[in-house]
Amino acid sequence: MSTDTKTLDGGEFLVKDITAQEIFSIEELSEEQKMLRDSAKEFIDKEVVPNKERFEKKDYAYTEEVMRKIGEMGFLGIAVPEAYGGLGMGFVTTMLACDYLSGSTGSLATAYGAHTGIGTLPILLYGTEEQKQKYLPDLAAGTKFGAYCLTEPDAGSDANSGKTRAKLSEDGKHYIINGQKMWISNAGFADTFTLFAKIDDDKNITGFVINRSELENPESLTFGEEEHKLGIRASSTRQVFFNDMKIPVENLLGERNNGFKIALNALNVGRIKLAAACLDAQRRILNYSLSYSTERKQFGVSINTFGAIRKKLAEMATGAFVSEAGSYRAAKNVEDKIEELVAGGMNHEQAELKGVEEFAVECSILKVFVSDLAQHTADEGIQIYGGMGFSEDTPMESAWRDSRISRIYEGTNEINRLLAVGMLIKRAMQGKIDLLTPAKNVGKELMSIPSFDIPDYSEYMSEEKEVIKNLKKVFLMVSGSALQKYMMDIEKQQHLLLNASEILNQIYMAESAILRAEKHFSTDSVEAAMARLNLYKAVEIITTNAKEGIVSFSEGDEQRMMLAGLRRFTKYVNTPNPIALTEKIAAHFIAKGSY
Repeated sequence: MSTDTKTLDGGEFLVKDITAQEIFSIEELSEEQKMLRDSAKEFIDKEVVPNKERFEKKDYAYTEEVMRKIGEMGFLGIAVPEAYGGLGMGFVTTMLACDYLSGSTGSLATAYGAHTGIGTLPILLYGTEEQKQKYLPDLAAGTKFGAYCLTEPDAGSDANSGKTRAKLSEDGKHYIINGQKMWISNAGFADTFTLFAKIDDDKNITGFVINRSELENPESLTFGEEEHKLGIRASSTRQVFFNDMKIPVENLLGERNNGFKIALNALNVGRIKLAAACLDAQRRILNYSLSYSTERKQFGVSINTFGAIRKKLAEMATGAFVSEAGSYRAAKNVEDKIEELVAGGMNHEQAELKGVEEFAVECSILKVFVSDLAQHTADEGIQIYGGMGFSEDTPMESAWRDSRISRIYEGTNEINRLLAVGMLIKRAMQGKIDLLTPAKNVGKELMSIPSFDIPDYSEYMSEEKEVIKNLKKVFLMVSGSALQKYMMDIEKQQHLLLNASEILNQIYMAESAILRAEKHFSTDSVEAAMARLNLYKAVEIITTNAKEGIVSFSEGDEQRMMLAGLRRFTKYVNTPNPIALTEKIAAHFIAKGSY
């Protein structure tokens, strides 16, 4: 953390030179956290991995059984305060549990994530004291499971357009709910339902919570058949129907008309947790690929001796390293913000809500980057296995299917790309982050004569950090100029916002990896090689997206000036050798045999 008393603000990475000491990484886990990680990993390796086939054969009862065991171990209550039967651990620890419990099968990852995240957090963050005392202990113990009912057939990303309605009963004691929800995770075995409906003709949805077992009429809550899905096959996913379902008025969650805010904030937490849920999947896919590529012989040698395979293995390892770096960095930022707010007098639940909300931009970045990479890793795993990878007899086929949903969960990746840039602009307009001044400074720099002095980059990672500093200028140049042109209509320029988002994503993740390597590893380490390889590729991706954006909204001298600036800001003095870096990384992990 910074030596300043004030913690970092959300989005501040873009306009500040972040030092290695200001970021947290997985190397800094406490002994207690390491014990929790090892316990989770041991449980998955003993209980889940040997029974993987049961998940693939849609054994929903087994998913529920494993979830109960996870509850008995305390893993369902990590984020729940001790006062409500949980362990009351910090945000980093909740990420760690999600990470190591989610990597073996998407079915369990979905059940766990839906229960501990959107199934529990709305009650923890918005519930009355009575609601927390009633619902949270059972959810923390795993004696009851949670489900979150938001999506409808005609209301996905536009959650506020739902048609489910609530009407106050004549005696004023109940809300009568009618409507339909779909894609509801855990619906088949959940008892505690958080649901959203519009009361009468309200503009916005309102949240409610109810235990299925307490309904006056059990038939007022009914379910469709289990959905037949591409992946996550043993994750219970059903439609939910409300048929004059009576909910006591005291079960209204939060405030009337405030359901959309509850939904959005629950999804913010879900986004960063989804990134965590993709981490161990990447590690496991890489480990399978390393093992298979050693055992598989072609032309008399292991296929991991071939450059094409070594390149894939190196890039898979690099992706895992970078994903970890960004995920745990952001988790600690959230945790620090929560602690700062609590120290300032805010109650813990409100502080957690505000802490995650503060880093909503980073949550969206991570959701997109890591889920995209997780599926790419699975795809490359299939390719390494060749024809065998397409068979259900190998782990790659199910890994690929399971990873696909992650790009849709918690708001599609396209929605999250637009959100990240939109939220950053909103923060700037609210005065929470100053983008205007650095953008103007970049404009002045474009008009100045560049220096032709050769800098001294002898200090470890000094050139890499200068490259990142310049990449931030690329974002400010492109987004600042686009904002000047389109003003409030910028949200209609989705192609351009997608370009800007990709630049933003690459900057955050590349910086996270470089600072992690600088803080914990030497310049000749494989970790430094992975950070440098990722940065090299990030520069290429940013160059492509920035150029696409620039030529879309500028012309003439303005366009030529910005393209010249782009060349200036994406230039290395000492260009890395990506093939040499790739070979170093591949050789290390092939020799080690695992990540």
